[in-house]
Amino acid sequence: MSRLFTLAPLMLFLGLAYLIPLAGIMLQSVTTPEFGMQNYSQALGDPLVWSVIRRTLRICLSVTAIAVVLAYALTLLWLNGSRGMRVFVELAIMIPFWLSVLSRTFGWLSLLSNRGLINTWLQSIGVISEPLTLIRNEFGVILGMVHFLIPFAVFPLASAMRDVDTRVVLAARGMGASRLRIFWQIFVPMTKSGIIGAALLVFVFSLGFYIVPTLLGGGRSVMVAELIYLRIFQIPNWGLAAALSALIMLSIGAFLVALIKRTEGTMK
Repeated sequence: MSRLFTLAPLMLFLGLAYLIPLAGIMLQSVTTPEFGMQNYSQALGDPLVWSVIRRTLRICLSVTAIAVVLAYALTLLWLNGSRGMRVFVELAIMIPFWLSVLSRTFGWLSLLSNRGLINTWLQSIGVISEPLTLIRNEFGVILGMVHFLIPFAVFPLASAMRDVDTRVVLAARGMGASRLRIFWQIFVPMTKSGIIGAALLVFVFSLGFYIVPTLLGGGRSVMVAELIYLRIFQIPNWGLAAALSALIMLSIGAFLVALIKRTEGTMK
């Protein structure tokens, strides 16, 4: 009872901070401009919305795959590298948390723009004659999002790798298994929970990205969050924006439930 009393302020805060705005969005999606499901019908029947959804899923899946693979390699170096390597990787993981997403995005702009450091350097050494188009496209968006999300993928992977029973790895090595076979057939399956957790975390975070796609995409790689912003502030349609927000939240919820059930089924 005392624990419940202690947690009551936190639960009240979470209820006020999340549930009330969520209820407001759900209500507005069926009441603006008038009561009914016309906003959902418009959202699901608009080719523009579907093109944005497809682009969002394509970018988010690409970001998830790249970020998890790079984070996996980074985590291996962090846990198994030399002392100097571990310190370097720790700094590489922690320093991005000290910088705002806006600062990091402007940093990528200074690197990738037509007059940025990369294009200027490549032209100065004669590798290219014309600037490469590295921003205002999906490449720039994916690069910026991967850079932001890799540190978030590291922690669930590190937790799973620390739980690996090293005796199994040593036994496989003693029976003559190669390092590559041990890695793919023993180590990776034993860290499956961390891979799933990292992929889930990165994918859910990437669905709501706004600043990185807006600045690095330059309006040519519009994702769902930017479309919602446009429907609120530039092409006012609050009901449609609320319906899009509700659809994204419901889709994420259904995806999480399905993934948890599938994971529980495979673990049994």
